[in-house]
Amino acid sequence: MSWTLSTSLDEFRTAAGTFLAADPAENTVLLTILDRLGRDGLHVYGEQAPRFGWWREPDGTVTGATLRTPPYGQRLGRMPVAAAEALARIIAAEPEQPADVAGGRAVVLAYAAEQARVTGRDWSIESNERLYRLGELTPPPIPPAGRPRPAGPTDVELVARWLGEFCAEAEVGAPTDLRADAEQRIVAGALLLWEVDGLGPTALAGASPVVAGMSRIGPVYTPRERRGRGYASALTAAASEQALGWGAEEVLLFTDLSNPTSNAIYQRIGYVPVGDSVHVAFH
Repeated sequence: MSWTLSTSLDEFRTAAGTFLAADPAENTVLLTILDRLGRDGLHVYGEQAPRFGWWREPDGTVTGATLRTPPYGQRLGRMPVAAAEALARIIAAEPEQPADVAGGRAVVLAYAAEQARVTGRDWSIESNERLYRLGELTPPPIPPAGRPRPAGPTDVELVARWLGEFCAEAEVGAPTDLRADAEQRIVAGALLLWEVDGLGPTALAGASPVVAGMSRIGPVYTPRERRGRGYASALTAAASEQALGWGAEEVLLFTDLSNPTSNAIYQRIGYVPVGDSVHVAFH
């Protein structure tokens, strides 16, 4: 059993592509990142090249995958706990240490504990999330005023600002160039806005391109002054319907477990829990 690490996207796809596609829900983040790298280039997330890894059993079967797109931290896909611990030891021996790691709860905690044992680094849980899968889509029976519409070129400034506000509030790393990120999402048709007569756009929701039969909803954002009126719930339902229309067999989304409101909202429109994930920061 061993890890292979590489900076070649093609090599990673050849080695681990079938494994990742076999469980698109648990590997949703890795699949989405790979799609973005293939579409927009290896440096879409930063100047430093990404690095990929896959774990092989003694018979050669791939049973684990990971990647890192600097400046962001290590992202773990589905893998055995032993693989997570072995990866932590490999990375602990390298001169540059990722500042954080995220993925399924069990493997991330095993990775963090092993790296702490080897390096003495402290760590803490930054966020706990729950992955949901769409069952039967059930839009709100009484939708709020307004309607969904695709974000267009004239919305770039608004979308860039809202993406920045979403990242700050969710405490996740914002793209280096928010305007460029907004433009790319709009051109891809990946963002919807909820439009209300007299108010203009009141909420934003996105759906990722379909990869391995999977699309993931996000970001979902409503400015504070527009919350509590059902815009995000109705727009998430619209984005989910859009993903289904694109041919997605699995429509997924993550919620912050510290936000009971969003967890309840998504379940009301048809989402069911799949599993928990965690984001750990090293100190």
